[in-house]
Amino acid sequence: MKVNGENVALEKTLDLSGFLVLRGFDEKLVAVERNGEIVPRGSFADVVLKADDVLEILHFVGGG
Repeated sequence: MKVNGENVALEKTLDLSGFLVLRGFDEKLVAVERNGEIVPRGSFADVVLKADDVLEILHFVGGG
């Protein structure tokens, strides 16, 4: 699987929500594109990741 252009090995079956938590992301502060399509935040737990998936994860950072 590719995540933000880097190869990442899936060691077990994970849904997108579990993957984000494992990688240290706050689900409320990210937008995710999977295989060219935006994944709605409410669907993160329903999306089972596969070895050939391509993810782009955008992390929002507040500032002022």
